[in-house]
Amino acid sequence: MRNITYYWYQPALHFLTLLLLPFSGLFASCIFLRRFLYRVGIIKTSYFDVPIIVVGNITVGGTGKTPFVIWLADFLISQGYRPGIVSRGAGGKPHHQPYWVQPQDSANEVGDEAVLLAQRSQCPVVISIDRVAAVRELLRQRQCDMVISDDGLQHYRLGRDIEIAIVDGVRRFGNGHLLPAGPLREPLSRLRSVDFVVVNGETTLPLTSFKMTLQPTDLISFLNLPTLTEKKVHAIAAIGHPERFFLTLKQAGFDVIPHVFPDHHLYQPHELDFNDVLPIIMTEKDAVKCQSFADKRYWFLRVTAKIEGGLEQELLTKLKVRRPYDSEEDFAKRPCCLRDIQQHDNARE
Repeated sequence: MRNITYYWYQPALHFLTLLLLPFSGLFASCIFLRRFLYRVGIIKTSYFDVPIIVVGNITVGGTGKTPFVIWLADFLISQGYRPGIVSRGAGGKPHHQPYWVQPQDSANEVGDEAVLLAQRSQCPVVISIDRVAAVRELLRQRQCDMVISDDGLQHYRLGRDIEIAIVDGVRRFGNGHLLPAGPLREPLSRLRSVDFVVVNGETTLPLTSFKMTLQPTDLISFLNLPTLTEKKVHAIAAIGHPERFFLTLKQAGFDVIPHVFPDHHLYQPHELDFNDVLPIIMTEKDAVKCQSFADKRYWFLRVTAKIEGGLEQELLTKLKVRRPYDSEEDFAKRPCCLRDIQQHDNARE
């Protein structure tokens, strides 16, 4: 039986997704009610003295968010900022209290994305189900002047100064329906309220957006072998969109035998025993889960995000014009979407 995500990304509604449409309507009502409660202040949003940048998506599954967060952290450091990163720790055990992630931590404990961010971002990383508590812990222990929230576009309890939505340029929004009939966490109209839309791949959206490409930079052996000469390989992926990874390897000249695992899957050695001696290539996010049992067959592909369209300058401009608020009460009235911000500013002038 096919996974429900397969039917989300088909051009026509399947019988199964049709059956789920009433539940999508219920989900939409919950989204509207939740946002309304935040807007009128019944549920409180917490704001901080330093800028908060939230990087997320409106669909379930991989969009390239983690490589973008690494790129964003490196860019901010190059501009003289001292960013820190908070995350939920997807794929690991739930942490109800803030936890400081170390590069050597187990993905089983903190999640594969959090380990990769700690290894690659040069930033302190704190995870917690409660992102507000994670930010407080980060600012209490480190002199960060900027916080990046990895994911959390829908985590409205955490106030934010800038929202960046990452979109998969190939799969886009599937059938365009909300969960569970489709892959959407929020309606498509949500993209009009974020500050920046970054598209991983094609950029044919009817919105102003910036193009991101994930460029392969290194094929790295777990045992520091010099080069891989074999062209026929096993490729494993436990990510949101494994087909993109397999296509990248094919375009690099490999004869790929693909193996798809659920997103954030924690590999066991026997699962990668394919009864041959062919090399096994995986993503860098998968590699953090295989370090303890890898042998000479194991390699991972490192990718680097490249952003086109001038996002860097627009991001710096928005950070420089961040408006100071006279009091916490005034700050708490900060509007949530770009349209309301413009109206709010016009009213103040």
